Amino acid sequence: MQRFDLNQIPHSPWKNGGGSTREIVCFPTGAGMDSFAWRISVATIAQAGPFSAFAGIDRQIMLLDGDGVELVAQQAGIHHALQPRWQPFAFAGDVVLDCTLLGGTSTDFNVMTRRGQWTATVQVISAEQLSPDGPAGLCMVLDGSWKITDDAQLAPGQGLWWSPSQPLAETPTLAAQDKNAHLVWVRLTPTL
Repeated sequence: MQRFDLNQIPHSPWKNGGGSTREIVCFPTGAGMDSFAWRISVATIAQAGPFSAFAGIDRQIMLLDGDGVELVAQQAGIHHALQPRWQPFAFAGDVVLDCTLLGGTSTDFNVMTRRGQWTATVQVISAEQLSPDGPAGLCMVLDGSWKITDDAQLAPGQGLWWSPSQPLAETPTLAAQDKNAHLVWVRLTPTL
């Protein structure tokens, strides 16, 4: 189990200058964009432009902050406003999407899985208590505070991830410390 804090992950600017990405985790570790099995990141979208296409990849995206974006792919019949926040939207990464800002800069949460190898379930949870499960996954606090079994606290932007190469040595419990605490929960399941 690995802890992370978005505030400590550097921004990698996009080649087109339209935004930046903070990669939380990529599996297997060190895999490139053509060889990852799954990848989870947070992107900042600062200007309109096309989304990069990723052949053989399934994607899920969710607005974290900002006014949102409109995603359009006429040939695939996609016309989706990414708002309100915390509502996951799934689409095939092979599709070339045009992105238009619906106001100012937006920040989104991204999950990419290689089709035929892994699938992802992305949901926002507000619960009193839960425990990570499965061979791989990630949780990140969206709002409020969450306590881990060892009495450590997770604040917004902080979270945990685990993978087959970093399995759970023990299963921790996460407990909401606030009435309106929320986190995004990603369950990753191998399909092979």
